[in-house]
Amino acid sequence: MIIDRAIYRDGRRTPVTGDLADALRGVRDADEGFLWVGLADPTQDEVAWVASRFALHPLAAEDAQQPHQRPKMEEYSDVLVTVVRPLSYDREQAVVTSSEVVVFVGDAFVVAVRHGDTGVLAGVRSRLQEAEGLARHGPVTVLYAICDAVVDDYLDIAANLQVDLEELQGQVFSSARGDDARLSETIYSFKRQVLEIRRATGPLTGPMARLSDSDVPFVPPDSRAYFRSVAGHLARADGVAENLDGLLSDILTAHLTQVGVQQNDDMRKISAWAAMAAVPTLIAGVYGMNFDHMPELHQIWGYPAALGLMAVVVLGLYVLFKRRHWL
Repeated sequence: MIIDRAIYRDGRRTPVTGDLADALRGVRDADEGFLWVGLADPTQDEVAWVASRFALHPLAAEDAQQPHQRPKMEEYSDVLVTVVRPLSYDREQAVVTSSEVVVFVGDAFVVAVRHGDTGVLAGVRSRLQEAEGLARHGPVTVLYAICDAVVDDYLDIAANLQVDLEELQGQVFSSARGDDARLSETIYSFKRQVLEIRRATGPLTGPMARLSDSDVPFVPPDSRAYFRSVAGHLARADGVAENLDGLLSDILTAHLTQVGVQQNDDMRKISAWAAMAAVPTLIAGVYGMNFDHMPELHQIWGYPAALGLMAVVVLGLYVLFKRRHWL
């Protein structure tokens, strides 16, 4: 559905209540300002209706109808289409969730289509109203503000994840780790969250480089400096995500190594106790065969001698294993 429609002129926002085609025609005739239309989880009919009002290319309109796309930028004769993936991080659940925003930039209009739950567009609208003069740079201002807000969120999420990973690293190297299987599951869960960040940051690097250095339609040369700033922040966010991925791999390797060492230690303890249990079992088994001609079988001290032999051998094995740190 359409959640917002307004004309931005001279840094001021004027809501639009009439037909979008008429509003766009008025902006073009005045040769100043731009029309911004925002949609949230639109249906196919709603996208088709908006596309007809702005004469969007069919392939461009198709991008707005297909959510879950990779970040990208496409150039058409009448519109510039950019797809970005805003992220949010729930620290209690340790889950990174993604949404999608498709931005259409034309000569005098911007259409922003949101798929999923994100507050990026609302924040950008507030920013354009509060920052006097920012909207005077034209429709590309909205694209810059959206990309800037999204990339800043990447940095914040990466910083929060880094703090949580430091806590996880402390748990891995703690003497009281708890359930190893659950800890491994937690590490793999963090790997998935970092991968979600990299899916958003990596593909967006190319579009930001083009917007900051190349001749892109509807992007005036004096706007490239703003996108260079966004590209720099994006490169830093992508680098942090890559480092977090490497850190998680090291944490997982260390955890699996500790699990292997712990299992070897457990096997040594089991083997030591099994060896001590085998000695009295062997002696009792030999003297339990009930043969007549066996040493000390008919001696009065035979029974305590057998028990004493068991005790001495088991005690000797216990001392030996203890010195070798098997017990």
